[in-house]
Amino acid sequence: MTDTLLSLSAIRQALAAYRPQVLAADRPHAAVALLLAEARPAAEALFIVRAPHDRDPWSGDIGFPGGRVTAGDCQPRRTAERETAEELALDLATVDYLGRLDDLYGATLPILVSCFVYVAGNRPHLIPNQEVEAAFWFPLDRLLDPRRHRLESFDYRGHPTTQPVADLLGPGQPLLWGITYRLLRNFFSILDLSFGLSPCPAGVSR
Repeated sequence: MTDTLLSLSAIRQALAAYRPQVLAADRPHAAVALLLAEARPAAEALFIVRAPHDRDPWSGDIGFPGGRVTAGDCQPRRTAERETAEELALDLATVDYLGRLDDLYGATLPILVSCFVYVAGNRPHLIPNQEVEAAFWFPLDRLLDPRRHRLESFDYRGHPTTQPVADLLGPGQPLLWGITYRLLRNFFSILDLSFGLSPCPAGVSR
């Protein structure tokens, strides 16, 4: 049943019918791209590991390609496409656009994040720039594996926090958490699937 829900045809149909929550852009605005590729038994999602940078709040984290909306961008979707082209040398105009997820406000950072979903028939060729330490594909069905999810306690920007995380890359590697984790929860909820663990009420989730 899960494999059926995670097929590209099912994802395409679900996103076409979904009406995302679009929030007021009353704070710094970022936009990211969730890119899917054809695979069996389930589609794969593209993630990046951001290169370390002292001024980047997502430095070293797993996320989606994207960046800040600038005055020259007519809409956040254009930002997601421009940033993906800059970070991975990938033109999203060459793949299919499926739809938009719910906008999210940062829980502690004063930021609004919009996410746009695309699908490619096969894995496209990627050329990461200096902002990207690594790029990798991960099967959607394995993202749902409860053995990958746990609560993790760590320090974030000088504040201790305990957060739900997903271990995608193994020991000693970055964990998936925060806004990207929340976006994936929304994505899977559109498919009527439960993703991961709920956030801690008093935690920092960015």
